[in-house]
Amino acid sequence: MADIFIHETAIVDPGAVIGQGTRIWHWTHVCAGAVLGASCNIGQNVFVADQVIIGNGCKIQNNVSVYKGVVLEDEVFCGPSMVFTNIYNPRAGIRKMDQVRPTLVRKGATLGANCTIVCGATVGRYAFIGAGAVIIRDVPDFALVVGNPARQIGWACQCGERLPDDLGCTACQRQFVETPDGLSFVSP
Repeated sequence: MADIFIHETAIVDPGAVIGQGTRIWHWTHVCAGAVLGASCNIGQNVFVADQVIIGNGCKIQNNVSVYKGVVLEDEVFCGPSMVFTNIYNPRAGIRKMDQVRPTLVRKGATLGANCTIVCGATVGRYAFIGAGAVIIRDVPDFALVVGNPARQIGWACQCGERLPDDLGCTACQRQFVETPDGLSFVSP
């Protein structure tokens, strides 16, 4: 664990798996049974529940709770104070942990500050969720979505820039084509 940084105020329960090069900052709690990949940056005041899987190279900004049932693939960005849910219709007086709905965030997706991902949704590869958006259904690969409820307003490149109508990125020169699942690379 020599190349893992855990701030002295953070709590990492025995049984949590932390990948090489991962940094865990102030007042964060990682529960037993959580798996964090290599080279992640887990910000201040983050909670990671048991049975959560976080891939390599993820960045989770301050004040995010990642609840049971959430899987983040590699290189996912979770903006400050964004929200995951895991029970669709919770009640304080009724135990419903047997009703956890899984949430999958695919590789390279960006979840903007203060957005909410309602459980059961899949966010596609390199999708870009705008700040404050509320996701209530699946989001296609490379989709750019905003609003409450979220609606698609365009496409985002792998580099994060909004794509023009011809689906050719002016920043990194990648070219895309629309598919039934979202976008696919044509080049490079």
